[in-house]
Amino acid sequence: VLPACLLLALLLLAPALAEQHERGLVINLEIGELCLQSVQCKSGCCHRANGLSLARCAPKAAEFQECSPKSIYGVYYKCPCERGLTCDADKTIVGSITNSNFGLCKDPQD
Repeated sequence: VLPACLLLALLLLAPALAEQHERGLVINLEIGELCLQSVQCKSGCCHRANGLSLARCAPKAAEFQECSPKSIYGVYYKCPCERGLTCDADKTIVGSITNSNFGLCKDPQD
């Protein structure tokens, strides 16, 4: 009986989960929407201005803009660079801990 109930619950939840995905309630969030992790944002950057602010989806950093190296934490004070650019920043563990690992986006071909 339990597996049948579980199957029924999954069948009923599947359309609701698909609807959330399309509307962007949890993932595929637009720029400016509140987020908890960068994977939720279409842009790939969940940004907060300071430690007390709410995080919102933001565009990735363009060439010559301030950036942070990609992080496992998922929330950034400076967004990572757009595709094809590299963040020339302090990539040491000390920079990560002290939150001073910001740099500038540069084209690696230059």
